[in-house]
Amino acid sequence: MTTSTTVALPSRGARVLDMLRRALLAEVRVYTSIGRAIARRPAIAPGATGIGYHRPVLSVLFIFIGLSAVEIPIFDLIVHRWPVVRITMLILGIWGVTWMLGLLCAMLMRPHTVGPDGIRIRSGLELDVPVSWDDIASVEISRRVDEPKQPRITGVEEGGEYAERMQNETNILVELEHPTSIRLPGLAPKGGQHQVTSIRLWADDPRAFLDAARPFLVG
Repeated sequence: MTTSTTVALPSRGARVLDMLRRALLAEVRVYTSIGRAIARRPAIAPGATGIGYHRPVLSVLFIFIGLSAVEIPIFDLIVHRWPVVRITMLILGIWGVTWMLGLLCAMLMRPHTVGPDGIRIRSGLELDVPVSWDDIASVEISRRVDEPKQPRITGVEEGGEYAERMQNETNILVELEHPTSIRLPGLAPKGGQHQVTSIRLWADDPRAFLDAARPFLVG
């Protein structure tokens, strides 16, 4: 006998408020991440190890930042006869470069962490998914390439798998002791609470990730 669960979709007003809240949080994180980079203070808890995930997209980010910076004087030259347009484009251009720099700093300053409290899966400005060691059965290196645009949560009928990919790839598999609730940014059905039995993620140095996790799994 198969049972189906109907997920109540949020109202339009709730979606708009959530979008505004997330946009504000991202904007704040842009500047706090730049501040962390200047102060060289990554968001890593005491006793934890930070593992990066930015290498596959680092070159692309640098290209976007460079192009965005070059566009500012070009547009300024084109619209310099119209002060209102010129000032508007200058503000938007500076904001765009700052935002891209903040995203880069967030990826550098908010790495995955492996520490006494468990594993934290992170990505960019927003994502931060903590998983306690009490819920983790094993951690292993397991590389997989998924089809583009695959959802983060798959196989719900079998308990659910959460995959935080980088360029459609993951190389760490975390098996959980039992169905465990995680919270993704945003509202249901794609965000919010999900029950999963395994987690896949990308780490720039999977061996270092495994080495950092091993003492806590053995203990």
